[in-house]
Amino acid sequence: MLSAIAINKIFATFQKLNPKPETELKYVNPYTLLVAVVLSAQATDVGVNRATEKLFRVANNPGAMVKLGLAGITQYVRTINFFNAKAKNIFNLSKILLAEHGGEVPRAREALEKLPGVGRKTANVVLNVAWGEPTMAVDTHIFRVSNRTGLAPGDTPREVEDGLLAHIPKKYINHAHHWLILHGRYTCTARAPKCATCPIFTWCQWPEKIPAKMAQEAKKKT
Repeated sequence: MLSAIAINKIFATFQKLNPKPETELKYVNPYTLLVAVVLSAQATDVGVNRATEKLFRVANNPGAMVKLGLAGITQYVRTINFFNAKAKNIFNLSKILLAEHGGEVPRAREALEKLPGVGRKTANVVLNVAWGEPTMAVDTHIFRVSNRTGLAPGDTPREVEDGLLAHIPKKYINHAHHWLILHGRYTCTARAPKCATCPIFTWCQWPEKIPAKMAQEAKKKT
């Protein structure tokens, strides 16, 4: 586990490099954000954005989505992994939003997690991105980064989530989710992580990271 000083320096570095990180999913309101996140499970943001660009032109609210129908939704999302199940979840959650929430996305975690296709991770994303709640959606990238670096080691996503929320300084918590996802997606990758150009290399505790001397020499060349 990293020290409080090291954790603070890591997030100060992230903030300096990217003061206002944002999700790479495209959305126009809390509802379309919810739909995009549901679609993003085991799929790339690029692939989801390609599908939702056309879908959201015809349905960017629960009423329009229900009117589009299950078959209609399926046609727009068929390029995404598990599209049949995801289309069904989007159709059903839209009906529930209309029937139980006045067509609005609930801001309470418990209500979000009762929607089809919405688990803790999806709820955390919506709460953080749509309303700035201090949540941590632990996906594969955040799980990997947290364990490798020593930020919040854990055997399960929930353990990592609790560790991050407990140790990340409050002044950084609202953007921490995006900083860690982007770091895992583009620098601390699953295969061939870019340790040589990693901005938080100094504090990383991963025993397999490349030697510091090599990293420093590589940075001089960039």
